[in-house]
Amino acid sequence: MNKTIQLVNEWGEYEEQHPNGGIDDFCRHYLARKHQLKGPLTGGVVPPNSAGLLLKIIGRIHKLNMIYAVSALEGTGLNQVEEFGILLTIQKEKNPRKTDIIFANLFEASSGADMLSRLLKRGLIKEYDSPEDKRSKLIELMPAGEQAIEVCKKKMGKLSGMITQDMTEDDRLLCIQLLKNIEIKFSGLWQKHKGKSLDEIIADIQNN
Repeated sequence: MNKTIQLVNEWGEYEEQHPNGGIDDFCRHYLARKHQLKGPLTGGVVPPNSAGLLLKIIGRIHKLNMIYAVSALEGTGLNQVEEFGILLTIQKEKNPRKTDIIFANLFEASSGADMLSRLLKRGLIKEYDSPEDKRSKLIELMPAGEQAIEVCKKKMGKLSGMITQDMTEDDRLLCIQLLKNIEIKFSGLWQKHKGKSLDEIIADIQNN
């Protein structure tokens, strides 16, 4: 069959099933159908649905990244990837509030404060009272913190390149496009959901 006719037929079938779908939606649908999941995908029990499997794969990749990051961080002055994230937040936000750094990096208040305290003791950051609110602490990078960022950027760049080396640039960009809205959405919601049951959280999300 002529490839153009085949594509038109595929589009017609998709449009019947998804009348509100756009061209981008069709392309993702087409690729997903053509690349059916085959063979073992991940260690342990495979979830029975695509949502669970997707999150398990993401979680395992994240854990593997943390494992290899131990080697990547050698000689940088940092002990955890999370410390790198904190320093980057401080650099980007220009002397942010202590609480803003903690929540931007998805930490609980106590664990985030502990990590900032360790960075402070190692001379990577300094803190001082906000001139606008004495109860609030502002954080500033020290020269050692700036240096650690530059060293870490190179090493973490090598790490991310190693882990995703079998993906094309287009595939990486597609994954970012598909997943970024989930990260944006729940990064803005998780604080208000603390202490609520799962059913309460789901109800809140469905009502907004």
